[in-house]
Amino acid sequence: MLQLRPNCEACDKDLPPDAPDARICSYECTFCADCVENVLHNVCPNCGGGFVPRPIRPTTARREGVSLNHQPASAKRVHLSYSREEVAAFAAAGRNTPPESR
Repeated sequence: MLQLRPNCEACDKDLPPDAPDARICSYECTFCADCVENVLHNVCPNCGGGFVPRPIRPTTARREGVSLNHQPASAKRVHLSYSREEVAAFAAAGRNTPPESR
């Protein structure tokens, strides 16, 4: 089950569970759409993969025990451990290679 992290790891923007602009990589690194497009250029600074829109977990249990109320989003904020310069260099190195070819 996805953690649904509460913030963009780059700019620290709040990304509540229903945020339509939340993006994740296959390791659940979480960023806002603006950072993915304009800072990271669709290159995850942690793993080098690409991003997809984060799914929105239903708030209403359509099946017993399966909803945001039963599996709440994470409250632990996560931040990049790389400098802006390191992130920019890493993104620049991979931005022209499609994620499936990285």
